[in-house]
Amino acid sequence: MMHPYLRLLRLDKPIGILLLLWPTLWGLWLAAGGFPPLHILLIFSVGVVLMRSAGCAVNDYADRDFDAHVERTSQRPLATGEVSRHEALLLAGGLALISFLLILPLDRLVILLSFPALFLAVSYPFTKRFFAIPQAYLGIAFGFGIPMAYAAVRGEVPGEAWLLLLANVFWSVAYDTEYAMVDRADDLKIGIRTSAITFGRFDVAAVALCYAATLALLGYVGAQAGLGIVFNAGLLAAAAIALYHLRLIRNRERAACFKAFLHNTWFGFVVFAGLAVDALMFG
Repeated sequence: MMHPYLRLLRLDKPIGILLLLWPTLWGLWLAAGGFPPLHILLIFSVGVVLMRSAGCAVNDYADRDFDAHVERTSQRPLATGEVSRHEALLLAGGLALISFLLILPLDRLVILLSFPALFLAVSYPFTKRFFAIPQAYLGIAFGFGIPMAYAAVRGEVPGEAWLLLLANVFWSVAYDTEYAMVDRADDLKIGIRTSAITFGRFDVAAVALCYAATLALLGYVGAQAGLGIVFNAGLLAAAAIALYHLRLIRNRERAACFKAFLHNTWFGFVVFAGLAVDALMFG
């Protein structure tokens, strides 16, 4: 079995890294109008892995008293006692520090934005106690690489960056509601709040609306950036993937909902592929 530290950081489950990486790449490519400077791309890519891992450690620390009571999370290292609370916090702090050192050569605005980014990453796990839709908060945390990407490439954060961040918020609510549908019964027992519980019997409709809002915002940002037919083809493919997810979750079966959640990496990928190829061909 993989070392408990690696399981704590979810390095055995790369889906979280990918869901954080795709919107970051959207931001980098849109900010640069094509392939971004290589050193910026490398810094952000490594930063995604480090900060997602740090976020997982903080999440498990925050949920240490709940995870043992949820079927899907009962074997996490903190829940089983394989990793101590102190070790989890030290790991999270060390990874966050390395991430901060990575961005020091970049624009001063990136460094300033890293502080709210860190706050969002650390505070998200605790929002499940009192926010009706903590998935929206997750979307801001997972998408904050977007304004940081613009700051790194352009030295400023224009309006389109915030619209792109908003698109990521809607996408995050969509895919993380699918994820929360897996644990709804357990979450109701232990008192954690999730969008799946808040939306109730309208959960599938809410996911559909969030996908629609995501695609509409992406389409608007792409049009403003001068992207054309290839980008729109990517959005069309993403829409087809979203319809597939809705088909999977329509009966609210745990395995199917989890499958839909995992499949969201392809949604993020086709949006990025359409953006990158369009910029390469017509940029």
